[in-house]
Amino acid sequence: MIHHVSVGTNDVPRARAFYDPLMALIGFRVLKSSDRAVHYGASDIVFSLETPLNGEPASAGNGVHIAFQAPDRETVRRFHSAALANGGRDEGAPGIREQYNANYYGAFVRDPDGNKIEAVTYTARESFGL
Repeated sequence: MIHHVSVGTNDVPRARAFYDPLMALIGFRVLKSSDRAVHYGASDIVFSLETPLNGEPASAGNGVHIAFQAPDRETVRRFHSAALANGGRDEGAPGIREQYNANYYGAFVRDPDGNKIEAVTYTARESFGL
């Protein structure tokens, strides 16, 4: 079981402006923040953005991505749309990824620091009607 995941950022305010609306879509909120980091979760910290402690610039890992579970397909679409509206770059529009699973519905983006993230659901449900 994974306890938490942290990714680097070179600009905490920019990263927070990008991630705040995305994390809200999947039920996370800011639990703690400073000028060097912002930490998200529901009750415990599970995802963080941090400036590197060694003082070197943050860089995205090649081949690394983080997938956030979405409750339904509409949330995946909203996640992708919100990411693009807040400075993200498209890495794969919302849709079925049959190469993974017949019910794998995901969308991929790059955050402003180049980190690859995804929203994914295995449910065929379109939305909760919220």
